[in-house]
Amino acid sequence: MAIWGGGAAAAAVVLSLALQLAAMADAQETASIFPAMILFGDSSVDSGNNNYLPTAFKANYPPYGKDFIGHQPTGRFCNGKLTSDITADILGFKTYPPAYLSPQAKGKNLLVGANFGSAAAGYDDTTALINHAIPLSQQLEYYKEYKVKLAKVAGTKKAAAIIKDALYIVGFGTADFLQNYYVNHTLKKLYTTPDQYSTHLATFFSSFIKDLYGLGARRIGVVPLPPLGCFPETIALFRFPKHGCIHMANKDAEGFNNKINTTAITLQKQLLALKIVVFDIFKPLHHVITSPSDYGFAEAGKGCCKTGKTGPASILCDPKSIGTCRNASEYVFWDNIHLSQAANQILAESILLQGTSLI
Repeated sequence: MAIWGGGAAAAAVVLSLALQLAAMADAQETASIFPAMILFGDSSVDSGNNNYLPTAFKANYPPYGKDFIGHQPTGRFCNGKLTSDITADILGFKTYPPAYLSPQAKGKNLLVGANFGSAAAGYDDTTALINHAIPLSQQLEYYKEYKVKLAKVAGTKKAAAIIKDALYIVGFGTADFLQNYYVNHTLKKLYTTPDQYSTHLATFFSSFIKDLYGLGARRIGVVPLPPLGCFPETIALFRFPKHGCIHMANKDAEGFNNKINTTAITLQKQLLALKIVVFDIFKPLHHVITSPSDYGFAEAGKGCCKTGKTGPASILCDPKSIGTCRNASEYVFWDNIHLSQAANQILAESILLQGTSLI
């Protein structure tokens, strides 16, 4: 499977980076270059938190997880590993940060971090509230709880070092548009253009990063919006013919990403010890979706699994439908909105190439 940005050449760069990371970890006598990964976000990082919520946005049933470890659903919105899982693998982590609401989020398991992600959450708390997910503000409160628990497990000094040197991943925005703004007429009256709503979201982003920094975070990787207009769900939402991407939605995504980038530059100047990188996932994913054969994919216009007809079911795999594809690695999308593990692999490699300044 080719990597975005140059096939074999880019693959060599990623391999070289992985070897350098391994050498650095060995020099520090640790398994990974970072002591922990701490994740905030939506379904792109949710590893099982929504299993414990009264929400329709769950992935704790087959065929989800069919290619994951043990071939069982975990709550990840994928056939296998998420981008964050693959990133953790390459960075040298032996286990994944536990979903914070899961029974596994206790004791020594907390030493490698925690995952606060919740499918259908956004920078706008109302996005999560209408979808019964964990709002951004509550994810932050859980992080404060985590810090207290970590100190009890590791001791105050070691816990402080983990918090300071951990890799933080923040990824919201998709649900703000697809599960809120585009379908919420009241919100459209309040913010008459997507650009206005993006400005609104960027203020939440700024406040959240400042809060995280105040709580000890220093290395933050931000995952902005993908090319939303190329997602099967977006095409179905706007009832466009299923060929080609929807320019309007992609323009909205790029506008949002520009605001996040500008805000991050401002934050970098204000918070002197902050290392922050806003990853470009729009360009690599757009190229994968519009030129799938270049990356070994056979299908980029629909998901591998069969989805339902209305509401959240139209996005997610339908457990009652027969017809999940045999080989998900041939598909860019797993369901109507989430990437397959094969596509997540490409995205993780691209992110790693962009994130070296966080080390």
